[in-house]
Amino acid sequence: MGEFELIQRYFTRPVRKAVLGVGDDCALLQPRAGMHMAISTDMLVAGRHFFADVDPHALGHKALAVNLSDLAACGARPLAFTLALSLPQAIDAWLAPFAQGLWALADAHGCELIGGDTTQGPLNICITVFGEVPAGQALLRSGAQPGDDLYVSGTLGDARLALEALQGHLQLPEAVLASARQRLERPTPRVALGQALQGVASACADISDGLLGDLGHILQRSGVGATIDTENAITLIAACACWTGANGSFEHTIGSPRALQCVLAGGDDYELVFTAPPARRAAVQAAARASATPVTRIGQIDATPGLRLRDAQGRPVDGNFASFDHFAR
Repeated sequence: MGEFELIQRYFTRPVRKAVLGVGDDCALLQPRAGMHMAISTDMLVAGRHFFADVDPHALGHKALAVNLSDLAACGARPLAFTLALSLPQAIDAWLAPFAQGLWALADAHGCELIGGDTTQGPLNICITVFGEVPAGQALLRSGAQPGDDLYVSGTLGDARLALEALQGHLQLPEAVLASARQRLERPTPRVALGQALQGVASACADISDGLLGDLGHILQRSGVGATIDTENAITLIAACACWTGANGSFEHTIGSPRALQCVLAGGDDYELVFTAPPARRAAVQAAARASATPVTRIGQIDATPGLRLRDAQGRPVDGNFASFDHFAR
């Protein structure tokens, strides 16, 4: 099939929010009065961000999910997105489930495809997403204050746990791997929580490259430091709940430095890390309930710059917990 037949068959729908969608040289969006436009772009590259044989339905989901996660971190409501897709070949058996996974998540968040580009080449997916947030209400990385509580949403570490197993570095029971792999390949963007945290959170970021790395962006932009309770953080690997064996190898792994590495620096979690004053604890829990998203307090913001890891007894935790960096050596 040709390029334009591909676009027409898989990626064209009538638009409802945009003024003009697919079919012209440009799409047109009209922000509502009193709203700011939130815009973010993420790229997924075969062999770098996903395995070449990944389920295309899951890949369609994840390609949009990682972008919606950025809107969530800003507290924005999704509106629309563009898709730039490089394909080795235009194959129906791949395009159909990819489009279905993409549309399913788009429909769940009322986010419509308004344009983009297709070309032949190595498999590469680039999405730009557009959202809206009330003027002055966007969640930023720069608002954390000394004394603020430090929270994360959902669970951390499961995606890295799955990656370790799929790469042959770790043996996991089948049920545990299935649970962890779901988190790796079909992350849940915390859009509802982000919007519920407007006026509650003092700073926020999404966790894509690992908790410590993405928290580091908040600390740098806010000019503060933080202390993390690692005993509380280590419980965030949800895959643990799938394992009921006694004295097994996986049970041992969960208590190991590898598990702490997964939680603190694993990446691909697409949860939110955010801060809020202690006086807003009830409001944070209300936002969690309203969005049906669990949140866990894992530490606090300090006036002293730097990041400190403590165990249950308050002792320093040593280790090299480096988050993902595309160009690190």
